[in-house]
Amino acid sequence: MVHAGGHNSPGSNPNPTHMNKFAFGCAVVASIISIIFGYDTGVMSGARIFIQDDLKINDNQVEVLMGILNLCALVGSLTAGKTSDVIGRRYTIALSSVIFLVGSVVMGYGPNYAVLMVGRCIAGVGVGFALMIAPVYSAEIASASHRGFLTSLPELCISLGILLGYVSNYCFGKLALKLGWRLMLGLAAIPSMILAFGILKMPESPRWLVMQGRLEEAKKIMVLISNTEEEAEERFRDILAAAEIEEDGAVKAVGRGVWRELVINPTPAVRLILIAAVGIHFFEHATGIEAVVLYSPKIFEKAGVTSKDKLLLATVGVGLTKAVLIVIATFLLDKVGRRKLLLTSTGGMVFASTSLAIGLTMVHRFGRLVWALRLSIVSAYTFVAFFSIGLGPITWVYSSEIFPLRLRAQGASIGVAVNRIMNATVYEFSDNYEDDHDGRCVLHVRWNRGCSVVVLLLYVAGDERSAIGRD
Repeated sequence: MVHAGGHNSPGSNPNPTHMNKFAFGCAVVASIISIIFGYDTGVMSGARIFIQDDLKINDNQVEVLMGILNLCALVGSLTAGKTSDVIGRRYTIALSSVIFLVGSVVMGYGPNYAVLMVGRCIAGVGVGFALMIAPVYSAEIASASHRGFLTSLPELCISLGILLGYVSNYCFGKLALKLGWRLMLGLAAIPSMILAFGILKMPESPRWLVMQGRLEEAKKIMVLISNTEEEAEERFRDILAAAEIEEDGAVKAVGRGVWRELVINPTPAVRLILIAAVGIHFFEHATGIEAVVLYSPKIFEKAGVTSKDKLLLATVGVGLTKAVLIVIATFLLDKVGRRKLLLTSTGGMVFASTSLAIGLTMVHRFGRLVWALRLSIVSAYTFVAFFSIGLGPITWVYSSEIFPLRLRAQGASIGVAVNRIMNATVYEFSDNYEDDHDGRCVLHVRWNRGCSVVVLLLYVAGDERSAIGRD
């Protein structure tokens, strides 16, 4: 993995084994924005059925409704980096919350397709902001020894939100058609309001304050998010060095514009960092996680689960599996290391996608073979589990901690943009083969190749050189 300079290591922190409670609380509050995004993702997987029945829209309109989110998220992610550099991380989280709140209310109201599309577009911009700002803020308040844990909280909250969306589908799907899906979508406004109150207690990122020359404010916040004054002072000096600022506030060297330094004319080190960050976002989706999660109900249906309630419960099981494994991953990140978890994760995904392709092929060609049906179901759950133990959370941890401080926000926004493009691409490919049994099997073989490429790249990358020590 790519690593560019760091001034401390996990072992150099005065009290590396004890997590600061205030920093943990701030990361949790910031991650609420990720719950909102996850909820929207999960709830739409079931709400789309009820929306189509109620508004009498065709399949193409449903696909546009689903796909427009990623297009607007792309716009939001590219805007979020610059926004957070201008107004700060804290106010960017607040802005994201407001955008989600407005989008949720509009979608919940949704008297017709046009209004629903407007709400979906607004929510999409909020998605772009949320995916960028939550991991960046968490990384910037965390100590080096706990950065993996705190920075993986947004991914955990996305999975929790998806699970809550599935549960919402199951609960409100029993209500009257016109009411049920509107409640499903409108409930996303509740965590937005909770976040609005939480933001009042959250401090600004000390790293952003340093970049603005507000050193005294940054020092005070460092004391709050550190266990001792010695640790706070050490971390503060590391930030100053990373930002190329003297302790009296003078800038050591005047750099070029961020976009120029990041994209147009990067140094070899920055170019390598950008390739690594973009690459991990690309391969997160090139492994085909959407194809498995999105169409897991189809697999369960082929296995004889035909009741709508049971299908929804089976889907809840997928969400629960994802959430539980990410919880485990958060505790392993700073102990086991990124590279080992990624190798375990992608290696397991290769195995699971292979067995899933075999199971689906056997079911299609030879009928309802019990062993093949069970293999397909177990493989789907196994694939999600291995994704969640490594590649899922580490993608966001890695891309938010690898960039130098001055490039972090806008570098992370580029990663999110690639993430959304790949999400939409995989979704489109998978959707085209929804009713094509042979096509779905071929797709799983292709996703298997994506997993294999990741394993190969990680294996030849050498010893882990994560940015765990970077400020």
